[in-house]
Amino acid sequence: MAGLDFEKPIVELEKKIQELRHFITDKKIDLSSEVRKLEDKLEHLRKDTYTNLSPWQKVQLARHPQRPYTLDYINILMTDFLEVHGDRLFSDDKALVSGFARLDKQKVIVIGHQKGRDTKENLKRNFGCAHPEGYRKAIRMMQLAEEFSLPVIIFIDTPGAYPGIGAEERGQSQAIATNLREMSTISTPIISVVIGEGGSGGALGVGVADRVFVLENSYYSVISPEGCAAILWKDGSKAPDAAAVLKLTGEDLIKLKVIDGIIPEPLGGAHRDPEKTAVNIKEVLVRELKDLVALKKDELVKQRYKKFRSMGVVA
Repeated sequence: MAGLDFEKPIVELEKKIQELRHFITDKKIDLSSEVRKLEDKLEHLRKDTYTNLSPWQKVQLARHPQRPYTLDYINILMTDFLEVHGDRLFSDDKALVSGFARLDKQKVIVIGHQKGRDTKENLKRNFGCAHPEGYRKAIRMMQLAEEFSLPVIIFIDTPGAYPGIGAEERGQSQAIATNLREMSTISTPIISVVIGEGGSGGALGVGVADRVFVLENSYYSVISPEGCAAILWKDGSKAPDAAAVLKLTGEDLIKLKVIDGIIPEPLGGAHRDPEKTAVNIKEVLVRELKDLVALKKDELVKQRYKKFRSMGVVA
């Protein structure tokens, strides 16, 4: 598995262990004690590396090309997924998927940003950057959820809404603003989970939820580190410095009361064990849905309104 820059010592040690195992198999020589020593060293190296990640390193993990995406989690967590396409105004935005599904016995509507695994798919999915029609499709699905009393589960994973001319001509800012307004009053439970990147209005456009969680190595920010660095220092290479001051990690977001919790990932990131990550997400979704479904509709909306109005208030 290819690693990020800060993971190179780990990757090199993993390769050494793998090579030694092949050597043992080929030469029929017992070097099990040497393998154990290297494995112990690897375990300590992993713990030391991944328990002391900088904000920028977490951003890098959030963008890891092998990280699970929305459709991966839907396939693992849910059954009977029926995708719904189009906004009934312009077209279907493949950067944002949506549909009906079941989480155990609970019928839900699921929405989420979707990136691609290769160049062709990334062009198709627009690198997870939604157009106005994507946000209109999302709110259409949430309104359906309200009509049929179905909870909404949203997976956020985008560097930001698409900033192209066509998107602006079709009302990108208005589409996001409409979602912010409508999501604040929709009388059905909404849970958002940041599974990778949570960038700018592109993330917030589907982020007005009763509960907002982030995966341990995800980030949620008003702007990307590169964008922030370009504005503040006119130098995109200062992105690591920007990541440190943006307070975009789960730990910072909890302190700022922007999110409701952090969902743990396997050591090394969600891509190391997607199944385990999905189990952790499911535990949170099932627990929170149980509480939210029990609330009366007017109380649900009241609590959501209060949650967002209290953000940024300094006593």
